[in-house]
Amino acid sequence: MFPYIRVQDIIDIIIMSFLVYQLYSWFRNTKAMQVVIGLGFLGALYVVTKNLGLFMTSWILQELGTVLFVLLIVIFQSEIRQALYRFSLLRNLFDRQENSAQLDFMDIANTVFSLASRRTGAIIVFQRREPLDEYLLHGVQVDGLVTAQLIGSIFLDGTPLHDGAVLIRDGRVIQASCHLPLSANSDLPQYYGTRHRAGLGLSERSDATVVIVSEERGEVSLALAGELLPIATPEQLSERLHALLAPPSQEIRKIPWRRRLFGNLMPKLATVLLVVVCWLLITTREGGVITVAAPIKYHNLPEGLALTRTTPEEVEVQLKFISRLIPSPKNLDVVADLDLASIREGNSQLAVKGDNFQLPTGVVVTGVKPSVVRVMTEKKIRKMVRIRVKTVGMLPGQLHIKRLTSEPGTVLAEGPAHMLSQLESVATEEIDLSAIHQSTVVEKRLVMPSPQLRVLQDEPVKVRVNVVGR
Repeated sequence: MFPYIRVQDIIDIIIMSFLVYQLYSWFRNTKAMQVVIGLGFLGALYVVTKNLGLFMTSWILQELGTVLFVLLIVIFQSEIRQALYRFSLLRNLFDRQENSAQLDFMDIANTVFSLASRRTGAIIVFQRREPLDEYLLHGVQVDGLVTAQLIGSIFLDGTPLHDGAVLIRDGRVIQASCHLPLSANSDLPQYYGTRHRAGLGLSERSDATVVIVSEERGEVSLALAGELLPIATPEQLSERLHALLAPPSQEIRKIPWRRRLFGNLMPKLATVLLVVVCWLLITTREGGVITVAAPIKYHNLPEGLALTRTTPEEVEVQLKFISRLIPSPKNLDVVADLDLASIREGNSQLAVKGDNFQLPTGVVVTGVKPSVVRVMTEKKIRKMVRIRVKTVGMLPGQLHIKRLTSEPGTVLAEGPAHMLSQLESVATEEIDLSAIHQSTVVEKRLVMPSPQLRVLQDEPVKVRVNVVGR
């Protein structure tokens, strides 16, 4: 069914499935994901209308897609920056790692539940790998050790810093009274107030861990990756914080590879299916084989041999392209490149194969006509030949040529033996005598009688023209 499927195609599908699933995991509960779903619907509608021949609708959708692409870059610049940061392979080398050993998670958990028992609202943000500076507004610098007394005094009702979030980074309380971005999740229950929406909003935009204490209900929740998880006991909170804030190597070792591979299986299968469908739409294309004319060029001619004749000068190549991303083969610069390293003096035949063509991915050679090229080579020799000055026109007035010489007078030529043996002289470019009014020296290049012959001198020769009056 798919005669041109390659190992590269399977790797292509695996890579795209991984990337798409990562984007889905990061933004599934954000407004960016809702916009992507809407754009996917418009894209599917465009494909349907185009195939049905609804020209006006498909044209409007196509133009609308161009405008939306620019708008999305402007509107979702923070989400795009976040995704690029998460895909960066070098961030692990330059990011500061959390010093989780300085944090007493059980002490923090007891402090949080103590606040909950007194119905004191609180938001505690733990920064992990991704920086949070762009999301935190109006924070007050604290830079103190994480202690139960400090956290309790910050969120004590009536204190200047109680209204806002506390940022903990590298085992220290960095800021207090921070304002966080609110979540745009419309499915959030109405009884969740601004405090929960702020914690969820930050978790949607970063990998931060946010502990939220409800003032109205005295409940403790954990916001992570856009999800709000209820926490029942201090022990449970301490365990979750330790698992989330531990060094990445320890965290990875705690999760078995089977669970990492087969966990959340349905979204992963849906992602793979979506990527496969997109791959089929992109790579498969209707249409027959197209024939184009390809000129032949040669390389690796052995030293000491000269190429005297080739038949034919070009071949007809039958091409099939299997990707919509590739333009029509008629617009491609197709050239047959043949290797002459193995030929010997005399007549030789070279097979023209698909490997002799440099084609973009998605274009395959289905046939070449003729499939054999005849090449004639001859021994290459060198010979000193005389330089002959070539002139046109007549000298003006009563002038006549006294002497016409070239410097040098001879030159070393190279070429096929049968041609160079008959060559006695090499002419210069024409010198127009009608433009000469006195003795002079002009520079002219040599003109070979055949492209198979060449002179081993790149500089032009100097022609001395001596004239006298009658």
